[in-house]
Amino acid sequence: MAKALIPLVEGFEDIEAVTVIDVLRRGGVEVVTASLTDELAVRSSHGITMTADAAFDVAAEEDFDVVVLPGGPGTDRLKVEPVFARLRRQKEDGKLIAAICAAPTVLVEAGVLDPEQHVTCYPSCIMDLDRPCASAPVVEDGGVITGQAPGAALLFALVVLKALMGEGVARKVARGLVTDVL
Repeated sequence: MAKALIPLVEGFEDIEAVTVIDVLRRGGVEVVTASLTDELAVRSSHGITMTADAAFDVAAEEDFDVVVLPGGPGTDRLKVEPVFARLRRQKEDGKLIAAICAAPTVLVEAGVLDPEQHVTCYPSCIMDLDRPCASAPVVEDGGVITGQAPGAALLFALVVLKALMGEGVARKVARGLVTDVL
């Protein structure tokens, strides 16, 4: 079974985190949400409190097929060495990395993007990237999947699911959601 790690920090974007968690679980992926603080309860950017499955420092020691970073106003809280180290390990192991909205800026600071890799991000974050930013809703390039904004969350989640479980599983989940975004 594929396994995904989703770090949650105060101010994470609700739609981006919950949509990815939901879609991946519907597709049979084991999803572990992890809080970067001592508290498992994490408040989103729109005031929804979610209870993480584990503390990040404990969960990050496990093996994951993908690490997915939701964006939102709290994204700067992801810019810490434990997250950077986990992302570098993910890249070294040849495993998938995914980030949406403002979170591709974390990938830049962690140093896990190759110079030629294409990404997308939230329009106001373009200046924080060290490369051109595509205006596409989702970009998949060299083991990294990036999403543009909350409006792209469903497509982003389905693309991550497709990379993990194959096109058939992703299309089945999309049909169950009655969407043709994939």
